[in-house]
Amino acid sequence: MRYLTAGESHGPQLTTIIEGLPAGMPLIGEDINEELARRQKGHGRGRRMQIEKDTVQIMSGVRHGYTLGSPVTLVVNNDDWTHWTKIMGQDPLDPSESEEVKRKITRARPGHADLNGALKYGHRDMRNVLERSSARETTVRVAAGAVAKKLLSLLGIEIACHVLEIGGVKATNTSYASLAELKDKTEASPVRCYDDEAGVKMMAAIDEAKKNGDSIGGIVEVIVEGMPVGVGSYVHYDRKLDAKLAAAMISVNAFKGVEFGIGFEAARKPGSEVHDEILWDAENGYTRRTNRLGGLEGGMSTGMPIVVRGVMKPIPTLYKPLQSVDIETKEPYAASIERSDSCAVPAAAVVAENIIAWELASAIIDQFSSDRLDSLQAAIEEHRRYAREF
Repeated sequence: MRYLTAGESHGPQLTTIIEGLPAGMPLIGEDINEELARRQKGHGRGRRMQIEKDTVQIMSGVRHGYTLGSPVTLVVNNDDWTHWTKIMGQDPLDPSESEEVKRKITRARPGHADLNGALKYGHRDMRNVLERSSARETTVRVAAGAVAKKLLSLLGIEIACHVLEIGGVKATNTSYASLAELKDKTEASPVRCYDDEAGVKMMAAIDEAKKNGDSIGGIVEVIVEGMPVGVGSYVHYDRKLDAKLAAAMISVNAFKGVEFGIGFEAARKPGSEVHDEILWDAENGYTRRTNRLGGLEGGMSTGMPIVVRGVMKPIPTLYKPLQSVDIETKEPYAASIERSDSCAVPAAAVVAENIIAWELASAIIDQFSSDRLDSLQAAIEEHRRYAREF
């Protein structure tokens, strides 16, 4: 299973084409729109979220509410395109307009792809870089992830996310009773935090950063329950499930670190306080006494909940811009400013949840017979039975 995305931040639309979904899977636009709406929420979001009301159009691969087994095309229109048709249009500029392009960017923004991308592709106008490197592209990655989440749910696998930290404010109350409770409470939180007290402090930190023209980052966590044991592989580096999940998390804009289970804390503990003892009973088969390794051992799922965290740096577009250099004049300047959020951690949690969902669904499709949904469901159930009785 794979997908490809296309589109620019201020272009006419964002598109993804998904290949490899099983035939017979129920799928409607609302399955995807719910996730797109979640991505747009969060205390600290910028003006772009007030302009765009992201909804998907399913353009191929679905008939009468069910997948066909052929490629599924999803399109999200950019409402702001109407103000950018001349700046971002595909047709050559009129000679009278070609010398001066409105909103041309020659001042690289620290922390962005601007300068590196301009050097790589030879762009003198760095808008050619930032339009594609923008986090706006995660819109259709979430759309693809929403389809993956739908598939996982049909296989008895549930996934959720929440925010653990923003701007140095840490959630201390994270003892949720179930994923359903975690979802209900965090969906109602403006910062997607389970800890109410920490959530209030996080919002205050975001407001303070915005007042100062600054930005702040944080840490998000994704939890997955119901993943079958043995998905992934130990035999080759590129088939290890934790490696795929780590790569996916780091591929999200502004994410700079990832950990599983107790993560980096393992460096400070003896082995007896890191590894998970193995148990067995007739009803559940093999389980673990603890889940310090986050549901992953040897590049494979253990059947325990998968727990993965990502750290997001502060967004580099600042309203008190850092010093940079104009690539045309080589003179020092304050970096250019595009519309931006003061904090996008709550939204990034939703992006992380959906990209993790994609990688898990893709790994399942790779491992089990998946031309039809019913045969995939039967294969997963048989595998679960086999693992219990092994």
